[in-house]
Amino acid sequence: MPVQTTENKAKGGGCYCGAVRYAISERPTVKGQCHCRACQYIAGGAPQYFMLVPVEGFSWTQGRPVTYTRPDLDTAVTRHFCGVCGTHLATFRQDSSDVVVKAGTLDDPSRFAPHVAICHAQAQPFHNVPDGIPVFEDLPAR
Repeated sequence: MPVQTTENKAKGGGCYCGAVRYAISERPTVKGQCHCRACQYIAGGAPQYFMLVPVEGFSWTQGRPVTYTRPDLDTAVTRHFCGVCGTHLATFRQDSSDVVVKAGTLDDPSRFAPHVAICHAQAQPFHNVPDGIPVFEDLPAR
């Protein structure tokens, strides 16, 4: 069994009330902010701050979230929420092997810093993007 150091120790997070928890055991592939209208709805108007984590490096450790998938969209994502407090924890896309983890649910969100801004064509005038990070009008090419 490998020795866990601060560098490889699993990180985690959970919902506002503590009913649902998760662990992250792999480094994020992307840290960003999304300005699409769907994310604005979920975030209450702000962009959504997220990390892409390989699905094999993500696990639910306490409780189980409820899910929502829009039935009218062919490529709808599945959003995972706490059924008690309503916190949006993660999103799973049909076309990706990564989990979209919401940065505000991390145990230590102060360590999060976006490296990219996506779907900026839908941004509101009050959305801010940190200086120096790449901005994409839509989703970047994979």
